[in-house]
Amino acid sequence: MRETRTMGFLDRLLRRPPRLYIAHDSGEGPGDDRPVVVLVHGLASSSVTFDNLVPLLEPDYRCIAIDLLGFGRSPIPEHARYTLDEHTAALRRTIRSLRLRRPFTLVGHSLGSLISARYAARRRDDVSHLVMVGPPVYLPPAAMGDPADRASMGLYFAAYQFLRTNREFTTRAADVLSSIAPIEDVLEVSPRNWTPFVLSLENAIESQTSLADLADVTAPIDIVHGTLDPFIAPGGLKIVSQLRKVTMTRVSGMDHLIRPKLARAVERVIREHR
Repeated sequence: MRETRTMGFLDRLLRRPPRLYIAHDSGEGPGDDRPVVVLVHGLASSSVTFDNLVPLLEPDYRCIAIDLLGFGRSPIPEHARYTLDEHTAALRRTIRSLRLRRPFTLVGHSLGSLISARYAARRRDDVSHLVMVGPPVYLPPAAMGDPADRASMGLYFAAYQFLRTNREFTTRAADVLSSIAPIEDVLEVSPRNWTPFVLSLENAIESQTSLADLADVTAPIDIVHGTLDPFIAPGGLKIVSQLRKVTMTRVSGMDHLIRPKLARAVERVIREHR
């Protein structure tokens, strides 16, 4: 038994993180000296998340959009647990393969913003500016001082547990939302990615340490979110906003998707740090 456990540990230790699918790269030529923006989408989505943002940036920036582990056209490893560390390790290997020559702006949406925060905390020299769009920053309800914040935080965890344990309901609801979404193919919860969806939700969103990660980031941090975003926990963002290097931008009338108005707000905060 001890030998089996040792071999399992060594196997995990020696297993290289997979390289992710680069869905878009507008500057693959060696002579492209534009500043780089790396884009990381959220849960149950793909790089189409940024369809409204990329055209705004491409005239002046090299835009690189990457599909997360288990989503889009990226690999779905059989033994992956889809923790923040696993997502970040795969992102790191993929970015390293690009051989970028200088620090870049890292933009994450939803789950991608949590992964981006972990990356920026661990790879400080890589990231010149961190932009988190619609970040689902959740803390244990017991850690919330305000009773209303504590109650609302508990509701998020209860809702996510329900989604993870009711597959038929979740896939049907995702199909309905996808059919009416203004961005084609922006949401997918299917048999193909059910395991990445469930494990990423449980091990990367519900079990996050984003507050600690953000405290370790040295680059400027911009948080951009819509006032109607149902995944924003006000109590979590209230605590994050107290960090010295964080700037908050609220966009009226916007929900969780990066629609044109929200895309323009993200573009502005990126250009302000150029």
